[in-house]
Amino acid sequence: MLNVTSVNVNGLRAAAKKGFVEWLAGTEADVVCLQEVRAEPHQLPEEVRRPDGWYVTHAPAAAKGRAGVSLCTRREPDRVRVGFGSAEFDGSGRYVEADLPGVTVASLYLPSGEAGTERQDEKVRFMDEFLAHLKDLRERAAADGREVLVCGDWNIAHQQADLKNWRGNTKNSGFLPEERAWLSRVLDPADGGYVDVVRTLHPDTEGPYTWWSYRGRAFDNDSGWRIDYHVATPGLAGRAVKGLVERAATHAERWSDHAPVTVVYDL
Repeated sequence: MLNVTSVNVNGLRAAAKKGFVEWLAGTEADVVCLQEVRAEPHQLPEEVRRPDGWYVTHAPAAAKGRAGVSLCTRREPDRVRVGFGSAEFDGSGRYVEADLPGVTVASLYLPSGEAGTERQDEKVRFMDEFLAHLKDLRERAAADGREVLVCGDWNIAHQQADLKNWRGNTKNSGFLPEERAWLSRVLDPADGGYVDVVRTLHPDTEGPYTWWSYRGRAFDNDSGWRIDYHVATPGLAGRAVKGLVERAATHAERWSDHAPVTVVYDL
């Protein structure tokens, strides 16, 4: 079995003080993908920078206090790569991948964007470059007899079932028609060629949501978004036997505004 968890920690130093360390010590995951770490390795406490029993790769952003992704694996990766060959984005702390036996696992933090601004233009540029990388990665992996799993905060709710208030967000970044169309391309067998693993496991479910605003009572009312995904090549996706969102029991027990998304693959 390969047990993989992905979570946007919304600042790893803050999460470590609110329960992340205890969660990591208790998880059964073989791989943990982190996003929005927002810290350089030397700024992290030792138990987070080098937790016992884990090999960790941190990919901080060049811009201080922004973005940042990490990969934690129980076994030492055969190869690690930071970035995907982008002159604009490889220093932005948004992508890291590792080769494990038979599978390449990546942690992704796609830009959030803001409709009608330069931030949205940046998001679109990232998406354009990243889709090309996904296709190339899939082809290279297939040639080597490997599968691919890209986990992370994709900052796009793909379908109406992926956010509670979809009617009120049709003009907001994260649910724009062009963003949803791009993700459809990623998941098109004739284009990107990947599979949304959790949606495949839960085809008729509202959600399960993975992010809830800290404002108001969004968490208590389960008024959330599903923007954190396991996106895999079909061979690996077909081996997924269980997928769940590790939603905190209460608002007070949350250590991030996102919840861990865990999938078990029967290899």
